Amino acid sequence: MLLEQPRTALRSTQIPRPDPGPGEVLVDVLACGVCRTDLHIVDGELREPKLPLVCGHQIVGRVVEHGEGAARFEVGDVVGIGWLGRTCGTCPFCLAGRENLCDAPTFTGYHRDGGFAEAAVADERYCLAVPAEYSPERAAPLLCAGLIGYRCLRMAADPPLVGLYGFGAAAHIVCQVARYEGRRVFAFTRAADAEAQSFALELGAEWAGDALAPPPEPLDAAIIFAPAGELVPHALSAVVKGGTVVLGGIHMTDIPSMPYELLWGERVLRTVANLTRADGEAFMALAPRAGVRTSIETFGLAEANEALAGLRGGRIRGSAVLVPRGSADHP
Repeated sequence: MLLEQPRTALRSTQIPRPDPGPGEVLVDVLACGVCRTDLHIVDGELREPKLPLVCGHQIVGRVVEHGEGAARFEVGDVVGIGWLGRTCGTCPFCLAGRENLCDAPTFTGYHRDGGFAEAAVADERYCLAVPAEYSPERAAPLLCAGLIGYRCLRMAADPPLVGLYGFGAAAHIVCQVARYEGRRVFAFTRAADAEAQSFALELGAEWAGDALAPPPEPLDAAIIFAPAGELVPHALSAVVKGGTVVLGGIHMTDIPSMPYELLWGERVLRTVANLTRADGEAFMALAPRAGVRTSIETFGLAEANEALAGLRGGRIRGSAVLVPRGSADHP
């Protein structure tokens, strides 16, 4: 499925099967999650994609061919391919172990073709082993929704009580991780979204309610997954002095003007940008131990526009996943 211009539908077309370059692997795509970042790209909110573009960066695939020098995985291995496609390795951030802030990164499904296709190539150094406990469909959301949620939780300064603003793909995974770690969770959604609130309570949230209203008690930290800048003042007003508000999205509407007193008291407002390979390895080891179960809605490859529309309209319970060759796994 090809994006030729932003703000247009993806088009089903035949393109040449990619060849793996040096250090790369070619995979047959088994499943690819549909992420809100894909939606931001299609809707023109992230403005520098390569075009034409195959979107998709939550790829689970089976290795079928090696490029020159690639030897990390065997043919037949199932691997995960995420947003971080490659880093320069030489900028100050890479040299300091902060490759998520690389000055010259390459992102999957943005700078290079991704997984809304039957085959994809990836730099093997940035691929992840997929836990055997997960089918390809259920593993796919771990590769961005899970990873970004995990990094957000780690950036939230070990909170006993954490609030999750927006209860979609990332929040439904990190809620399970937080509960496994013994944390309390409050979930914040649109006031009228009873289904999302019920979903949060099913997954272990202690309370679920209106994102624009105060919580029943102050939070130690908040993570905002919804791309709505208006939520920032509400989250800051909900956390205790010294609390942290983490912004987990790659794109957000403008944050409105707000009084300084919302930040005063050593409250921290921070963003999470991308992720590191170490994040990926740590989370992929943790997810099966924590019993993380992804809630998915599967779509055929030709239904990519339908999946994006469902995500845009808030109609996906958990994660949307494209399956190029049909699926035996269902929600």
